[in-house]
Amino acid sequence: MIGSQNFLLKEEPLEEVLRERVQYCQREKKAVNFWLVESPKFINIPIMNSLKKKLTNDSVAIISTNESFIRWLKLRYHHVGIGFFVTPSKFILNPLRS
Repeated sequence: MIGSQNFLLKEEPLEEVLRERVQYCQREKKAVNFWLVESPKFINIPIMNSLKKKLTNDSVAIISTNESFIRWLKLRYHHVGIGFFVTPSKFILNPLRS
């Protein structure tokens, strides 16, 4: 999921939602499988061009291996985009080091 930093970090209670998700993962003894990425570089890969045109420069992304969680976030926050990508790829070699 990706959207404006102003919208997600200032106008909406995203921090509270993510904190609750971490607590859920801890309670259920599950690994935390999402990351908040400010100004994500992956938005510059060619496959993301159409999404990039809709965003301002101050974007923030929530990346997760749990597709259901991302779909739930999209329902919660209407002014965001969602998509998927597979790594490593030609454009994203090691996402954990970027």
